[in-house]
Amino acid sequence: MIKMKWFFLKSIVVFYLITLPAQAEEPTGSATPVIPTPGMVTMVDMGANNCIPCKMMAPIIEELKKEYENQASILYIDVRAQPEVAARFSVRGIPTQIFFGKNGTEAFRHIGFMDKKSIVSTFEKLGATNPSSK
Repeated sequence: MIKMKWFFLKSIVVFYLITLPAQAEEPTGSATPVIPTPGMVTMVDMGANNCIPCKMMAPIIEELKKEYENQASILYIDVRAQPEVAARFSVRGIPTQIFFGKNGTEAFRHIGFMDKKSIVSTFEKLGATNPSSK
């Protein structure tokens, strides 16, 4: 009986997630930024402050934010502090990096630690160039 209730509850959640619009939305009173950033290549790093791979990525993310300023939007979302954002993007594990093209559509998704070289390569494929590498 409990398994049936749990299955029913999960079915409702999945239905809700499927029917959510896949557009950028303005945040409603929270500190959640608009995802994806309109008109820019966007990387959203979904993680948690107590996740070891997430902690390993933190300095890389900060470095890339400086290097790609005005070229790409790099956002960090703590899924434990903002579980509704994780649910909206169907995050199943952390860290998860979601890349969006300038047109706002999801272009690539990666689960787990992602090194700087791989992130830079993905940015290049999406048309964001690193001004500091010129």
